[in-house]
Amino acid sequence: MRNILYSVLLLSSMGAHAQELRLTVKAGEYDRNNTLVSYKPDKALPAGKGWQLEEVTGGQKKPVAVQQDDAGVLTWVLGGTTASGEQRQYRLYAGKVFARGRMHAAVSGTEISLKQNQTPVLQYNTAIVEPPAGIDTVYRRSGFIHPLWAPNGAVLTAIFPKSGHAHHMGIWSPWTHTRFEGKVTDFWNVHKKEGKVFYAGTKSVTSGDVWCGFSVKQQQVAYPAPGKATVAIEETYTVKAYAATDNGTRRLWEMRNDFSTPADSGITLLQYRYGGGFALRATPYFTSKTSQVLTSEGKTRKDADSTRARWVMITGTTPQGEAGMLIMNAPDNFDSPQALRVWPEDMDGGELMLNYSPTKMKTWQLVHGNVYTLKYRVMVYSGRLTAEEAEAAWRDYAFPPEVAVSGQ
Repeated sequence: MRNILYSVLLLSSMGAHAQELRLTVKAGEYDRNNTLVSYKPDKALPAGKGWQLEEVTGGQKKPVAVQQDDAGVLTWVLGGTTASGEQRQYRLYAGKVFARGRMHAAVSGTEISLKQNQTPVLQYNTAIVEPPAGIDTVYRRSGFIHPLWAPNGAVLTAIFPKSGHAHHMGIWSPWTHTRFEGKVTDFWNVHKKEGKVFYAGTKSVTSGDVWCGFSVKQQQVAYPAPGKATVAIEETYTVKAYAATDNGTRRLWEMRNDFSTPADSGITLLQYRYGGGFALRATPYFTSKTSQVLTSEGKTRKDADSTRARWVMITGTTPQGEAGMLIMNAPDNFDSPQALRVWPEDMDGGELMLNYSPTKMKTWQLVHGNVYTLKYRVMVYSGRLTAEEAEAAWRDYAFPPEVAVSGQ
């Protein structure tokens, strides 16, 4: 009888532990400001239960928005400023599941739109977008982000730019110089009719209190001969957008691309001065006279091309006021910190194309059966950022706060 009672008490204790945890978030050696925090509980909740979070300060409890992804990882914001070396305490517990969410992902027949309440964040285009009248239909395509909005409502991207380079499509990432099945193939310059990127289906769409996003399939398709098309690279393209912070003036979003080649012979991403990674055609309002580029190494638009950077910041003037984006390169990316392709100031009337190119400095061989990953985080902002704020945002990305179960 004693053994049976002990077993019941033990199981009860384990169940309670699984449904309530005390967490300590440690800022570590860096100051933090509205920093994303991630933690994965080691136990699943019973059906009908969802994780709830409270911050505990001096005996006072404050609810904190938290969201769990399909992999079981919880994400929330370490709100406000937390000095280096400081710790903050949280209670994570099982509560009722109920529908809510200020971050919305909406699907239509042509796009996936991410919004915070009714404020647009970004749009991913699933349908083929036709070029304007007078531009060759070879440029029609899908599978890119545009528009990308700053918090003040300014559109930061452009497609089919009037000044030239009609193949530039907002935010996109085709490879330029490759060797596929014995032939040099270009997926970037679509007018060469050697290859192109396409949207190939939606895997998931998520809304919530902390973030919204989607995961889609993309294909980089080669045209080795007239009338023939072969899938050279298959991609899972995942985007998450987080609620704005700093009184609504800053917002983070992330891009992750997991890709592989279905070809037995693989594909070689040849060293070239641009291609792949994170490519941006900025709004035509951002010219050499109305915008500024700054990298983590102190380079500007005059000298940033072919230099490596942990982050690159672009700020410019728009009809809605100053706005910009900070593009951060994940430290575990291929050949990180990756090199940049930055247009010189006299290109296309001073407009801006910028590319984090993984193969700008070295060739990358993709082997059949392997999966490869590239990740980038972007902060879009109204107004300006200082170099110190940009570096702090990158440190949050590269060295996030530590989460520990209290007492461990």
